[in-house]
Amino acid sequence: GTTESPARRVLVVDDELLIRWSLCETLSDRGYVVLEAADGKAAVRALTDSGVLPDVVLLDYRLPDSDDLTLLSRIVSLVPDGHVILMTAYGTPEVAQAALDRGAFKVLHKPFEMQEITALVGRLADQSPA
Repeated sequence: GTTESPARRVLVVDDELLIRWSLCETLSDRGYVVLEAADGKAAVRALTDSGVLPDVVLLDYRLPDSDDLTLLSRIVSLVPDGHVILMTAYGTPEVAQAALDRGAFKVLHKPFEMQEITALVGRLADQSPA
């Protein structure tokens, strides 16, 4: 995109501090505005409080207050124009398929390469309507 386009926004939801930090640092360095949440409640709050919705949500499957796909469905409905990527270390094909059925754009299996995430976020952010 051009320099005039507003910074793309990404919400990172993960209770593992190191992963959250790495994602936030990596994406911030590439010019994204990054919001963070450590659990489902904080994620929903970030999406309902802020007037500006993220273009991409990186959502961890297992959170202290969420270990099924209810939160995913909720977040998908809160960001109708965004893309939700589910990150999981427990990704059975069934979970992955169920996540896609519920509107996840993609399921990424942990551990993943940072490069993989940034490339994906970049592709998605460029697609979303400005």
